[in-house]
Amino acid sequence: MNENTEGKISNVAGKFLKPYDPKATEGEIYKKWEESGFFNPDNLPERHKKPFTIVMPPPNANGDLHAGHTLFITLEDIMTRFRRMQGYKALWIPGADHAGFETQVVYEKKLEKEGRSRFGMDREELYKEILNFTLENKRNMEAQVRSLGASCDWSREKFTLDEDVVEKTQETFIKMFKEGIVYRGKRTVNWCSKHQTSLSEVETESTEEVSPFYYFKYGPFEIGTVRPETKFGDKYVVMNPDDKRYAEYTHGQKINVEWINGAIEATVIKDEVVDMEFGTGVMTITPWHSQTDFELAKKHNLDIEQIIDWHGKLLPIAGELTGLNIKEVRQKVVDKLKEKGLLVKIDEKYQNIIKRCYKCNTIIEPQIKDQWFVKMEPLAKLALNSVDKGEIKFIPDNYEKIFRYWMTNTIDWNISRQIVWGIPIPAWFRTTPNGIEATASKEKPEGDGWEKDQDTFDTWFSSGQWPLFATGYPEGKDFPNYYPTDVMETGHDLIFKWVPRMVIFGLYLSGKAPFHTVYLHGLVNDAKGKKMSKSKGNVINPLALTEKYGTDALRMALIVGNTPGTDLSLQEDKVKAYKHFANKLWNITRFVLENTNNTDLSEKPELTEGMIDVEAQLQALISDITKDIEEYRFYLAGEKIYHYVWHTFADIIIEACKKDLIIGTPEKKYEVQWFLNHALTTSLKLLQPFMPFISEEIWQSLPGNKSKSLLMIEEWPVSSDNGK
Repeated sequence: MNENTEGKISNVAGKFLKPYDPKATEGEIYKKWEESGFFNPDNLPERHKKPFTIVMPPPNANGDLHAGHTLFITLEDIMTRFRRMQGYKALWIPGADHAGFETQVVYEKKLEKEGRSRFGMDREELYKEILNFTLENKRNMEAQVRSLGASCDWSREKFTLDEDVVEKTQETFIKMFKEGIVYRGKRTVNWCSKHQTSLSEVETESTEEVSPFYYFKYGPFEIGTVRPETKFGDKYVVMNPDDKRYAEYTHGQKINVEWINGAIEATVIKDEVVDMEFGTGVMTITPWHSQTDFELAKKHNLDIEQIIDWHGKLLPIAGELTGLNIKEVRQKVVDKLKEKGLLVKIDEKYQNIIKRCYKCNTIIEPQIKDQWFVKMEPLAKLALNSVDKGEIKFIPDNYEKIFRYWMTNTIDWNISRQIVWGIPIPAWFRTTPNGIEATASKEKPEGDGWEKDQDTFDTWFSSGQWPLFATGYPEGKDFPNYYPTDVMETGHDLIFKWVPRMVIFGLYLSGKAPFHTVYLHGLVNDAKGKKMSKSKGNVINPLALTEKYGTDALRMALIVGNTPGTDLSLQEDKVKAYKHFANKLWNITRFVLENTNNTDLSEKPELTEGMIDVEAQLQALISDITKDIEEYRFYLAGEKIYHYVWHTFADIIIEACKKDLIIGTPEKKYEVQWFLNHALTTSLKLLQPFMPFISEEIWQSLPGNKSKSLLMIEEWPVSSDNGK
């Protein structure tokens, strides 16, 4: 060995004398990955043959990434890096979501702080402001995704407001309209009086709350309600035709009753929909503010009158209470009826379900409104049939039951939103002698009187088509090769919001389910298991943790012990512990280099009996970890490589080898040196999906890596005992 060689060796080992500094290395490592072009499967070496595809659930481009984003990025990056090393043409397509209603809510809060309101603003000006806000956040968000090590193909990145996405979304709507799957109808919608828009079922949160239940005299009957403030227009009293208690009353019979604002004439309606076992078996109906009552009114051709306006205030039918907010009038109505002797009793502990807007917690007011609806039943049948045939697998598998429930118990989906921010619905209306005529078209139809629909799509209508758009449906070059995708990895809370919509659109438009496997992760909560929220002050900024401990440490903390579908409590001490692990790996590398880098280790020696057992243990580890990752047990795979490196490699193997490195025969010393190098390089490969930055940084510094090849495209270790 000459003097120059000695200097190079000491420099290599000397690098590891200093502690590992993630901040000094991660940016440069990611730059090398990106500049290599290997995030793009078209540029991968020849051995990469079979496609493997993941489409990133596009983060909302309205703010910073949160801990949940970090988890999904880590999981999907593990899958992608693993398959890439196995020789797949691994494609992970990144994206960003304009997030319709959610982004507009975020921007409205910004306007409020500035003393402004979207109401009264010019629509185009408001749209431009939100667009600039979103694009700025999008750039920031993409930089954060990069900082987490995401090996996605940025050359294929998609935004849900890309021109082609907008065009295809509108084309889908027109196709569904022509085929009768989309229709314009007057139905009950979930109305948020604060944000002045209708919402779908999945944009509301239903909670069980205790409310007073009031019993009132209504002529000869006794009725019950939790909402006395809606009862001004109740002039139909309904009972079951089989209820013998009310056999003397006939359908259509008129009776005079004293009510909130004086005497009214009520009509008896007999219908089997009434539950004879609930309350007194008699009810009055408020068709405008209840879907059940609305269906009853349509069935019997009854009058339908609005009681509460779009701002949550009583209309003139309420008399002297007109204009008051419904929050403040309930007791006033009860007092009026009590003064008339019509209050029978109050059940103060009645448990009922209250719907609220999921963004502002405002109680939802059911309102009748002309909206665009999707007929869900035929689409749901497609989805159920696909699952029945085993085309889609759920992890954990109990979520299949939840998916089936939502596809079995569907209601038509309201896709109209009364907001500016989003994809415009390509629809037109005009008044005709027979009522309002509606049609779907990008261009204004021929004839007079047509007006453009001002509503935008529910964001789930476009994001439901995301796997199609991201892979270039229908004519893009990627679509034949990368659709259907392999895995849709997302939060378990989206099993009824997003996942079903992607399945139905994929099947409806392409005839194929959009993915083979749905992997659902849990929510990331604070250290005490509480849901993170700004109001509680317990939000953990993942980027602050990566700044402090390194990205690899956070990734491992999110993976180890985190079973699919289970909520995770993120503790800073756990992240700190994996920073110690990174340091341990760094120190192991220094020891191995100090004791091997003057030796050519390219030839495998004949292993002695003891070393055969140690090698067999490593081969078993390779086999176990490979199987765990292939079967989506990332939490086990990460834990096994951690324990091997720290407790087996460092604590046992290295300690056992030290004597032979000093006084062993040349043959024994070479055998030990060869295995230490072999165990280190194998460990780095196994760690690459989980801790990509430090494993790549070490790989780049190994003397054997003379060509400075990237670890991210090295071949995945294949154990000699698994037949591969």
